[in-house]
Amino acid sequence: MIHTFLGETIGFDLNYKKRKTMSIFIDFYGQIEVRVPKEASEESALRFLEEKWDWVQTKAKEVKERTDGHKEKVYDHGEIFLYLGKAYPIQIIEDNNIKQDKVVFEGDILYIYARSTEDDRIKQALKHFYYQQCKALVEKRIRIHQSSFKVKPRSIGISNDKSTWGTCDSKFQLTFNWKLAMAPLVVIDYVVVHEMCHMVHLNHDRSFWRLVGKMLPDYEQQQNWLALSSWKMIV
Repeated sequence: MIHTFLGETIGFDLNYKKRKTMSIFIDFYGQIEVRVPKEASEESALRFLEEKWDWVQTKAKEVKERTDGHKEKVYDHGEIFLYLGKAYPIQIIEDNNIKQDKVVFEGDILYIYARSTEDDRIKQALKHFYYQQCKALVEKRIRIHQSSFKVKPRSIGISNDKSTWGTCDSKFQLTFNWKLAMAPLVVIDYVVVHEMCHMVHLNHDRSFWRLVGKMLPDYEQQQNWLALSSWKMIV
């Protein structure tokens, strides 16, 4: 079906089901489904859709951003990179006299001091910055949450593993993906707590998730942020 409201037009599927309430479901690809009781009228379904219009538009925009994918990064003034969940432009300062390239976050800008402006040099400076920030951040969050655990990590490392945000092995060795420095602090907290909980429960059984939920009742929101925003976390 097609419906226009407040100057915007959307397409959606209207599905009648054996249920008592109405709901709207938007899948990973942005397909909108309005689910209504079998006895509901089409007019009441449209009114319900209009009541949720702002929410639908917001979710549709999020899906569009994700499915459009990301553009190749340009390592030049003004290019945007994430840091702690927010987008900041970079400013490159070329200095042949510096001993080591570095990134300094100041105000609302990521300043990159480099001996040259070659793309690979800027990219490596950014990666080094995120590695350092990630290590400092996770170590601090672990210290904060340590009082909730009787066991301690044997080691804390930063990895380039593209398939996981964090790991914990049977020896309580914790590792974290350096890209976590691009995520909001609450998301970093979730990944840290998740891996620390594996020091108590090595698998993902009910006891594990109960422990995670006890410490972070809103952890599903942080999981959702990673699911929807991880495509933006690139260098």
